[in-house]
Amino acid sequence: MDHARKLLRTLASSAILYERIETSYSNARAAKPYVEKAITISKNNDLHSRRLLLTKLTPMAAKKALEVLGPKYKERKGGYTRMIKLNDPKAGASKAVLELVE
Repeated sequence: MDHARKLLRTLASSAILYERIETSYSNARAAKPYVEKAITISKNNDLHSRRLLLTKLTPMAAKKALEVLGPKYKERKGGYTRMIKLNDPKAGASKAVLELVE
């Protein structure tokens, strides 16, 4: 795995485990579709979905996605995440919060 894919995997796993992460704006923009697709896959709680999620996420994040987030978002068509841009003039890069919606 190259560095960019490892970073996406870690960010997406953290977003699923903690349901809210604060990172740079560009990293949040890159991780958002990755998290959305993982939650969409987790809505089908079968062996194929489990194996797909284990290739995309850490084992703990895949387990939480299948057992908690899949049933939670079963009726929702999409839009599982929200990205809020933070303006911190002291920080070099702009920050953002990536969180799961209720």
